[in-house]
Amino acid sequence: MRALQTGRAMRHFGYLAPAVRNGLFHQEPGEFDAGSPARTLSVALGATLYSPATRPTLARDVLKQARRGVVSMVLCLEDSIGDAEVAAGEENLVRQLTELDGHDSGELPLLFVRVREPGQITDLVRRLGPAVRSLSGFVLPKFTEERGLPFLEALADAETACGRRLFAMPVLESPELLHLETRRETLGGIVRTVEKYRERILALRLGVTDFCSAYGLRRAPDMTAYDVQLVASVIADVVNVLGRADGSGFTVTGPVWEYFPQPERMFKPQLRRSPFAGPAEALRTALIEHDLDGLLREIQLDRANGLQGKTCIHPSHVAPVHALSVVSHEEFSDAQDILRPERGGGGVLRSAYTNKMNEVKPHRAWAERTMLRAEVFGVAREDVSFVELLAAGLQDV
Repeated sequence: MRALQTGRAMRHFGYLAPAVRNGLFHQEPGEFDAGSPARTLSVALGATLYSPATRPTLARDVLKQARRGVVSMVLCLEDSIGDAEVAAGEENLVRQLTELDGHDSGELPLLFVRVREPGQITDLVRRLGPAVRSLSGFVLPKFTEERGLPFLEALADAETACGRRLFAMPVLESPELLHLETRRETLGGIVRTVEKYRERILALRLGVTDFCSAYGLRRAPDMTAYDVQLVASVIADVVNVLGRADGSGFTVTGPVWEYFPQPERMFKPQLRRSPFAGPAEALRTALIEHDLDGLLREIQLDRANGLQGKTCIHPSHVAPVHALSVVSHEEFSDAQDILRPERGGGGVLRSAYTNKMNEVKPHRAWAERTMLRAEVFGVAREDVSFVELLAAGLQDV
């Protein structure tokens, strides 16, 4: 039987002083650790920060980002490094994870390694030895049924060898998934594969950069993934097949936002002024200057389209993802009303905020997902908006 590893407790916004958290949250984010149920961890991933495995200060970087609120990281041996760097990257990864394993202070985030080949999984676990306890799993690139099975078989072998639970996060990014004539068959194969290994699948990640690459496209910082219709159609089909709320689905995470500051904007800012009135206007200006207004819009569209969390390649992207993951007081109130035991028979009721209809049966799955997010990310106070949460999260970035 696989051991369910435990570790230091983590919580979103845990880096804030208790008094600050108390002022922001009606219900504070709950604690979790590496041994928490997969259903909890898949939501708790939040903004998953990628880092090349070749970084000489990798262990120090991991601890630094954990102190800033990062709870999940991917140490990458695939696209983020050159082909000639793989061996050195593996050696550095083993050395840095061994250093982290011996660290006495600070909280480690959930750590995953993105590999290129199935054999790297068993080899790295062997080389890590006891330090494998710092690892939560592996990210599997360009995942299809044919390519994915050997990765998952290697993961099962690695689990047996080390006696610990190791999760997989397949990346859906192959041309076969993008191309219309092969999409249905490819999706069917992915479903068969991940269902066979369901207990090991923590989340499915979308490789939108690879989708764009297949057609020579790259979205501008003024646009979201959903403005690129080729990409939007794939996201919709992936969620349709793999993200269902009937118990058969998986957590599907949002695509990467790949932009940093740019000197010139073509389109007007997308952030409305009203939520940022008064002193918060300076925050709005800073977000626009750092091209984060497009990111905020894409995060909202991710949620509207059934995605949770997001792949991030820059620390400044983490706070916006987490701020917009906090459940608003209004959402919480609606979810509570819908899930009351006396509502089990269905029916329609007016929201406590008197601005919408809550239909118990159709909205039940939404309410259950909202309450799970509330457990992990907390519930904002009635008078607290994402602006205050974002300002708190950006204070040290």
